[in-house]
Amino acid sequence: MKGTVPFPSSFTMTADTAIQTIENLVTPLLDSDIFLVGIKIKPTNNFKVYLDADSGLAIEKCIKINRALYKKIEETGLYPDGDFSLEVSSPGVDEPLKLLRQYKKNTGRNVEITMLDDSHKEGILKDVTEDTITLEQTTGKGKKAVTANPVIAFSDIKQTKVLIKF
Repeated sequence: MKGTVPFPSSFTMTADTAIQTIENLVTPLLDSDIFLVGIKIKPTNNFKVYLDADSGLAIEKCIKINRALYKKIEETGLYPDGDFSLEVSSPGVDEPLKLLRQYKKNTGRNVEITMLDDSHKEGILKDVTEDTITLEQTTGKGKKAVTANPVIAFSDIKQTKVLIKF
């Protein structure tokens, strides 16, 4: 095709290899408060690196890590023509929780859980262990309010999203 240069046949990088390489490059850039949530790559070599932090992730931190990671990618020579793009951000509020550390960070917040059977549970995330979470669910109001604290195994959860209430 006109305008395209064939990729050298001696080197083939799969998406998994590229993601692993980016993970290896970004990990040393993270301080103890910041952790990697995930990396996505599009066929156009557009890398999206999702980070989170126990105390919240300021945009300034994302910018700093983005610049340092971009420089490291350039130094490795993975994309000698510079044909890649990089975005570093926190997962959006609409993204489900993926890591135990994210669950712990969001203790005390309202969450909606989709169970494996597609039923939903809503409540305050009260406790997180290696294998389970505890919700606080209140039904009724005033003197008729009843509070339950179901313990839910991670193995029964399809996804959990933090609910933002205004």
